Amino acid sequence: MKRRAVVTLLALGPLASLLLAGCGFQLRGAQSYAFQTLAINPNPGGPLALELRRSFSPAVRVLAQGEPLSQAQVVLEILQERREKAAVGLSSSGQVREFQLRIRLKFRVRNAAGDELTPETELMQQRDLSFSETAVLAKEAEEVLLYRDMQSDMVRQLMRRLEAIKYL
Repeated sequence: MKRRAVVTLLALGPLASLLLAGCGFQLRGAQSYAFQTLAINPNPGGPLALELRRSFSPAVRVLAQGEPLSQAQVVLEILQERREKAAVGLSSSGQVREFQLRIRLKFRVRNAAGDELTPETELMQQRDLSFSETAVLAKEAEEVLLYRDMQSDMVRQLMRRLEAIKYL
């Protein structure tokens, strides 16, 4: 019985890959950018800006602190980076049962000449967090992990938007 299942899986493997190839599915390749140098302003910026600096491939050089902005082909201006925590669920006795965590990022992208490549844009990530007074320490650790996850998602979104810039 087990041998027949293995043979069936081996036979279906190439069929599944043919079906995926036939529908246009393609793995995302390496990101390519229309620029080689980038400045992130303000420098060094908040935790999101620091993660963004580490995320670029060697093909894009992110200017270090103290280097003049005139050396950058593209300037990413982080206008606002804000973390929020709001109570969204209460028990009948008025105790908090659920929080909503949010990260908001406002940014703008311009080229070396000062022309706007991307107008002021706001990105937002949010997650819900249940709360229990009996597990406060565990919930605080979960909150940190959720903020870190949202921050990583935000960085990936921002990198895709920077990749979409085709003309300087």
